[in-house]
Amino acid sequence: MRGKMMLLVLFLLAALPMFAQGTGGASGIGPGELKFLGGVVGLGIACGLCGVGQGRAAAAAAEATARNPGARGPVLIVMILGLAFIESLAIYTLLIAFNATK
Repeated sequence: MRGKMMLLVLFLLAALPMFAQGTGGASGIGPGELKFLGGVVGLGIACGLCGVGQGRAAAAAAEATARNPGARGPVLIVMILGLAFIESLAIYTLLIAFNATK
């Protein structure tokens, strides 16, 4: 735990020059940059949760096949269909994030 905390402090200290004010007249974050940051964070959350959903679906299909090996075919078809729906959700999120940040 102490090692992780020290690593976090090291990263924060390394990032301090990023917050320094530049020599130009304008400083701060513009509204376009905040929109982009929001899109990136939303995309990361959505795709991460899609990955979790895909993992759970594959685990459930593997468990179902282990319990009843005779039902392997229908379970596999339903799993592939479910994974396609989950992946399409991630692709829709990608499209929404890119369109919202323009």
